[in-house]
Amino acid sequence: MKIDLEPELSTCIETKAKREYQKTLGKLLTKAEDEKLQERLETLRLFLETTDFKRLREEYEKYLIAGRQVRFTLRLEKGKPRYEVKVT
Repeated sequence: MKIDLEPELSTCIETKAKREYQKTLGKLLTKAEDEKLQERLETLRLFLETTDFKRLREEYEKYLIAGRQVRFTLRLEKGKPRYEVKVT
């Protein structure tokens, strides 16, 4: 499963991930048996718990300031969160 998040100058990647986590958690409360939602929640939880967001912001904010679009694609790989960054 892949999760795409696009930070903005007004909303950093950490905030975007937290919002997506809360949204997914809310959906799981009504569909507790949904394995895809459970995997999505776990991916977001691990990303939020293990990422150095200060360093990450330093890496991508320069692109946002230059008017470029930044997209993070999150996924679980062997139980660990991984992400790719694409700048367009």
